This record gives sequence, C-alpha cells and structure tokens, in this order.
Amino acid sequence: MRHRNQRSRLNRTSSHRLAMMRNMAKSFILNQKIETTVPKAKALREVIEPLITLAKEDNLTNRRRVLQLLSIRFNKLDSKEARRAKEGDLSVYNGDRMVLNELFGKIGPKFKERPGGYTRIVRTTNGRVGDSAACCIIECVE
Repeated sequence: MRHRNQRSRLNRTSSHRLAMMRNMAKSFILNQKIETTVPKAKALREVIEPLITLAKEDNLTNRRRVLQLLSIRFNKLDSKEARRAKEGDLSVYNGDRMVLNELFGKIGPKFKERPGGYTRIVRTTNGRVGDSAACCIIECVE
C-alpha cells in the first residue's frame, strides 16, 4: 500500500537524492533561480521552503538547524584569515558560508511578512532536447 508515501524518489538512491537536493538548495539560495526538470523542482520546493521559513528569524537555533539540513561543516578561520574577513575580504569564506549569509541576510528578511509560498515554478519548454524531459525554472517570488 502507498498510504502516506508522498515524496518523489526521482529514480535515485536515498543518499544520491539527499545530496542532489542539498546541492540544488545551495545553488538556489545563491542564485535565487535555477533551471531544472519539473519533478526535481517540485521536490526542491519541499526542501527550500522550510529553510526560508527558518531564515525569517535570524537566531542561533535557526542557523544551526539550517546547517544541519544543508549538511554544512565549517572549518575555523586562523588569525590571518579572520583579520582579512574582518577587513571585508570574502574570499576566505568558502561557498557554504556565503550560502548561509545569503539565506539569513537577504532571502529571510525579504519574506519576513509573507506566510508561505516563497517559490514559483514556471514551465519553460515542451521537452529537453536530449530526453524530452519537461523543464522549468524555479525562482523566488518577488
């Protein structure tokens, strides 16, 4: 029976699907728009909307929950890198730090008053050239 089995498996193993969703979520947070297939976009929406809800309130608990959901591990900066970062050189930060700053600095406050529905899926073509898959763009609602 299929009772309460609502998630799409996307023809991938659970570890591959989890890694793919985390990578797509990080790309979405940095670019706020990505092009993908319709089933992947619908699965990504289930991942990204709770992250945006957590980012609406910037506190330590929510930051740690986002870190856990995106599986982000930070290495401590040494004193030289910390000094460069304090002066404004963001090259010392890895991409994961930029993801977190983008989510809590720009995306979360933008949707502070919105109760939900932060993403939009716009279908683009009838089918992709190689395999005729239905493509779409998933983007933030303005």
